[in-house]
Amino acid sequence: MWCFPVAQPLAAPGNHISVLSGSLAPESCLLKLSGKTLEDGEFRGKAKVFDSEQAAMVAIRDDSVIAGDVIVVRHVGPVGAPGMPEMVHLTIQLQGRGLGKEVALITDGRFSGVSHGILVGHICPEGAKGGPIGVVRDGDTIVINPKTRRLDLDITPDEMTARMARLGAPELSDVPEGSVLGKYRRLVSSAHYGCVL
Repeated sequence: MWCFPVAQPLAAPGNHISVLSGSLAPESCLLKLSGKTLEDGEFRGKAKVFDSEQAAMVAIRDDSVIAGDVIVVRHVGPVGAPGMPEMVHLTIQLQGRGLGKEVALITDGRFSGVSHGILVGHICPEGAKGGPIGVVRDGDTIVINPKTRRLDLDITPDEMTARMARLGAPELSDVPEGSVLGKYRRLVSSAHYGCVL
């Protein structure tokens, strides 16, 4: 096992995992760069929005995702999935197509230690709890800036307020009332607080 002293880490500060916040993550989110430095200080791209990992996988495989895109996978957080699955299969597909440094992936789900690329997970609050990731539309510009520790939707504050007002409460009626899953969805906390019950 390799051991590196704190004064000489394997990855430079801010070059692996960073906690961000912003208009898309009012509580927090995690940026995983896996050793990649964003040379111009940020990644700015057009959103391609999916409400499941499976839908995003289809788009990647049929070459609908291109360099400069930001894949948005929402409703896969602790409540929405339920259980917050990891998105490693999407990152493998991106790497295999040579898009690991050209496409960002943001989600209210999570990533494993083997995932590589420009990845933002644990976006809180999640889409299924009315988080702002729920108002992102195809073609919106998303800005990931590790230096300022921000994840933002590039729209005006007034437009954000209007979209959030139209979002309303997400429907979670697909589980029987009184079921264990229903109780879990009602009680589980945000990933920001550790998904504790």
